[in-house]
Amino acid sequence: MAFSIMERHPQAWQIDNHETPKWDYKIGMILTAYEKLYTKTGNQQYHNYIKEYADTLINDSGAFQNFNPEDHNIDFINAGKILFGLYDKTKEQKYRIALRTLRNQFTDYPRTPSGGFWHKKIYPNQMWLDGLYMGQPFYARFNAEFEKGDKLNDVAHQFELLHDHTLDRKTGLFFHAYDESKQMAWANKETGTAPHIWLRALGWYGMALVDALDYFPNNHPKRKELIHYLNELTIAVTQYQDASGLWYQIPNMPTSEGNYLEASGSSMLIYAIAKGVHKGYLPIEFEKVALKGFDGLITKLIRVDNNGEVHITQVCKSAGLGGNPYRDGSYKYYMSEKVMTDNSHGLGAFLLAAIELDK
Repeated sequence: MAFSIMERHPQAWQIDNHETPKWDYKIGMILTAYEKLYTKTGNQQYHNYIKEYADTLINDSGAFQNFNPEDHNIDFINAGKILFGLYDKTKEQKYRIALRTLRNQFTDYPRTPSGGFWHKKIYPNQMWLDGLYMGQPFYARFNAEFEKGDKLNDVAHQFELLHDHTLDRKTGLFFHAYDESKQMAWANKETGTAPHIWLRALGWYGMALVDALDYFPNNHPKRKELIHYLNELTIAVTQYQDASGLWYQIPNMPTSEGNYLEASGSSMLIYAIAKGVHKGYLPIEFEKVALKGFDGLITKLIRVDNNGEVHITQVCKSAGLGGNPYRDGSYKYYMSEKVMTDNSHGLGAFLLAAIELDK
């Protein structure tokens, strides 16, 4: 899969057929997988692919192309995860400066009254499960490596808020987002939650937990709580795993019209569960849930061309709430988003799942 991506897109910024380079959270996820592949194999091609992307978007003085710190968009943080390894390997100061730029975003980032980071400046008082993956593993790592871990309680607080406000007591799953102000048209007037549970949001949440936990020391008082959240999520999603091993776009409504087995969210859950088991956070019996999921991906959603090029199908292109045109969070809305082959959400999550399971 990794070679297929490089074959189709010789420069990483071209993934998703971008016409110009962009610092992109999805490409960042793919390149975190390439970093794992480089560590595993020592193949220099993987490292070069990552470095060329960073060097295209960051100049010699460490400044990002087309970056306005006032935009406060948590998605922008995610690709910064690749800069830790680049700085460790090369000791080039521009990477350290760029890391600091991203870390500084959290200093004056807008927050809800209860202390949660807004998903974006344009989405006031909203927290989305997606945002946990975009921001918290980076924040935790920077803080652990450069600041003695003095903000890890703040990292944990982000998980606590989304956990407590988006948990659906009926299913044990989590709604896509919540609006603390309860003002958005999509928000439940009593709870502030989005109307539906969305598979990829569950995937972002699971991946955020296992990746942020890497930087919580064993004696940190919040570590057990985050591990508990991961167990809770895993138990719940296991109940909704399809016989194929995969999960539906709206996982708790599998028989509803138009619902489909979705590749990116399934891959994310497989990665999160597999890593959770391998790190000792989850009981060993959940390994079979991850393996069953991966087998489902291979048999149902992965396509290999005659020339050996690998593709992933049935990937939801994107989904969100609010904005223009307005996304109301209805079932019909989630079914209306384009379903793609080789969309970056699916590529990155599949690579992470495959690497974690050593497939």
